[in-house]
Amino acid sequence: MKIVSASPHVHTTMDIRRSMLFVIIALLPSCLWGVYAFGLRALVVLLVSVASALLSEYLLGLIDKKNTLPDLSATVTGLLIGMNMPPAIPLYIPVIASFFAIFVVKWTFGGLGCNWMNPALAGRVFVFFSFSSAMSTFSAPRALAADALASATPLSAVKTAISGGMQNLDYQGVMDQLGYGTTSIAQSIGGALGISPYTVDAFLGNVGGCIGEVSALLLLVGGIFLIATKVITWHIPVVYLGSFALLSWVFGGIRSGMGLFSGEVLMPLFTGGLMLGAFFMATDWVTTPTTKKGEVIFAIGCGFFTFLIRYFGSLAEGVSLAIILMNILTPTIDRYVRPRRFGYVKPVKEAKKK
Repeated sequence: MKIVSASPHVHTTMDIRRSMLFVIIALLPSCLWGVYAFGLRALVVLLVSVASALLSEYLLGLIDKKNTLPDLSATVTGLLIGMNMPPAIPLYIPVIASFFAIFVVKWTFGGLGCNWMNPALAGRVFVFFSFSSAMSTFSAPRALAADALASATPLSAVKTAISGGMQNLDYQGVMDQLGYGTTSIAQSIGGALGISPYTVDAFLGNVGGCIGEVSALLLLVGGIFLIATKVITWHIPVVYLGSFALLSWVFGGIRSGMGLFSGEVLMPLFTGGLMLGAFFMATDWVTTPTTKKGEVIFAIGCGFFTFLIRYFGSLAEGVSLAIILMNILTPTIDRYVRPRRFGYVKPVKEAKKK
C-alpha cells in the first residue's frame, strides 16, 4: 500500500544539495578567472573562506548533533564570501566573515532556511565596516599590472574623481583623465563596436575589484545556467539589472553636472558586485519573497537602493547593502502581496438600502 501525504504535493528532483551543487558549478568560471587575473593569492583566499565556513558549520553542528555539511550550503556561503574579498586581503578577515555568516546569521536563527538575510552578504558587510581599509585595497589584474591606477576599481576611481570636483564627464571621460589603463583587446573590440574600451575590459574581467566580481561575462554565463536549470527564475536578476540601468540612464548624469537622461548604463552594470549580487545573492530562496509579483517589487527595491548608494551615497559600491535592506523588507512584501487562495471568492458587499 502506498501512503500519500497531505497536500500540497511538490514533484521535483531539485533538492538542497543538488541546487547548491548547481550554484557552485555556476560560480566556478568566475572563481577561476579571478585566480587567473589576480594570481594564486586569490585561490588561497577562496580556499580559506570555504574551509572556514565548513569548519564553522561542522563545529556548530556538533552542538545539535547533526551533520549539515553534505547539503553544500556552507560551501556556497564560503565561496561567495571569498569571491567578495579583495585578492590581497589578510587571511583572518575571510575567516571572521565566514564565521559571522554561519554562526550569527545562519545558526543562531535556526540554521538553513531560517536566516532572515543572506549569510554571505552579512559576513561581507560585517568585515567591510570592521576592516574598511583592507576591504577597500585592491590588486591590479594580470592584464593591467603595469598600470598603477588599475588597482582601484572603476567605481571607486569615478566616485573619487567626481567628489574631487571633476564635472561634465561620463565614465570614459573620467577614466581617461585619471589615466586608467585598458587592454589591447578591449581597445580593438571597443573600436569595432563603437563602445568604450573600459566597458569591454569590465565585461571581460580586466579591472580591479574583488576576486569573483570582475568578469561580468562569466557571471552572466553562470546566471543563465542557473535560470536554465531552474535553480532560480529570471524575475529578480532581470528586473534588478533593468531597474538599476534605467535609473542610471535617467538620473546618473546629475552627480557630474550632465543633467537628466545622460547617465552611463553599461559601465555601471558591468562593474562592482552588481552581476554577482543580482544572480547569486539577491536570488537566495530563503530571504526573498515567495510570489513572482513580490520578487519584482523586491528586485526594483534592490535596483533603487543600489543606484542611490552608488551615485549619491558616500560608498562607491551599494549592492550588498541594497540587498540586505530588501531582505529586511521581504516579510512586509509577503504580507501585502499574497497569492489568491484556491477556491476563494471575494465577498460581495451588501447593496445599500435605498
